[in-house]
Amino acid sequence: MKTAIVILSDPNSGSEEALGRVFNALAAAYDYKQAGADVIIQFQGAATRWVAELTKEDHIAYELFQAVSDKVDGVSCGCADVFGGTEEAEKNGFALIKGNPVPGTSGLPSFYQLQKDGRQIITF
Repeated sequence: MKTAIVILSDPNSGSEEALGRVFNALAAAYDYKQAGADVIIQFQGAATRWVAELTKEDHIAYELFQAVSDKVDGVSCGCADVFGGTEEAEKNGFALIKGNPVPGTSGLPSFYQLQKDGRQIITF
């Protein structure tokens, strides 16, 4: 089984729901990782801002993020451009994904390619 966990929630929303979504996404990735399953994590949309938050040692999800950071496939390049996540993604060594050349952007991840690769897609 191959899975892609796509995080879309916005840390700047200030809502508990956004934190709940990213925490549950990371927990799901941890569950798959512990089971030895093939799992990847992608940050898209406003979620590209999460990298800056989750890499802070005092963040509530820091330890969980560290436990699954090796499963981060990358950050949407075009979304990071729009939402200001490019610098933090690069600083933390995460790839900027641009396999879907959407007009007017620097490229986004491809849901089609994820499915073509046999991945089940779960969004948070």
